[in-house]
Amino acid sequence: MQEPLVFLPGMMCDARLFSPQIAAFSHDRAVMTIPLTGHDTMTELATSALAIAPPRFALAGLSMGGIVAMEMMRQAPRRISRLALLDTNPLADPPEKAELREAQVARAQNGALEQVMRDEMKPNYLSDGPRRAAILDLCMDMAGDLGPQVFADQSAAIQHRPDQSGTLKTVRVPALVLCGEDDRLCPVSRHELMHKLIPGSQLAVIPGAGHMPTLEQPEQTNRKLKKWLTQ
Repeated sequence: MQEPLVFLPGMMCDARLFSPQIAAFSHDRAVMTIPLTGHDTMTELATSALAIAPPRFALAGLSMGGIVAMEMMRQAPRRISRLALLDTNPLADPPEKAELREAQVARAQNGALEQVMRDEMKPNYLSDGPRRAAILDLCMDMAGDLGPQVFADQSAAIQHRPDQSGTLKTVRVPALVLCGEDDRLCPVSRHELMHKLIPGSQLAVIPGAGHMPTLEQPEQTNRKLKKWLTQ
């Protein structure tokens, strides 16, 4: 049996974000997705995830999940056997985004979560392609199931996240940095930075994908993940 594989989903997403990966990898290893709920800081989210995770495991996080993965690596580097950071950002949130985030939270808590997700967030996530409409519908379903309090907590965690550049310099396990070529939220340049910071890491840019290559281009993404899991 191979080492367990732990997935961490992005903001307002759940295990459905990794459905193609769970199907591809669960035949020969334990695969689990840890929800990023119940806390409003990256430190607490990482601590909570580590309490649930196996003693030693491969870790893959997308977007906010990648940010939590970096904090888990900072807290417990000996427990993580390999690290994959997908469509994420190691830097602190720019202060100028605070007003926008707080306005979105206020709207979400006043009954407009669906509108915030549909009009302000999800349109920036995906590349154009035949799966776009279906993936957007799935994103809305995931967000609706999680609800406004999770949105508020996750927004606060993202707004006050620390810079993890120093953590990435300490990574000494097989590492994959992967993103969609058309990701506007976490652009390729951000992943080139992470690739440079992590010694010996592999960089993969997925054509025809935006912020969610796990769903937009699952076959290409799975090939890169399989290589990472066997290196």
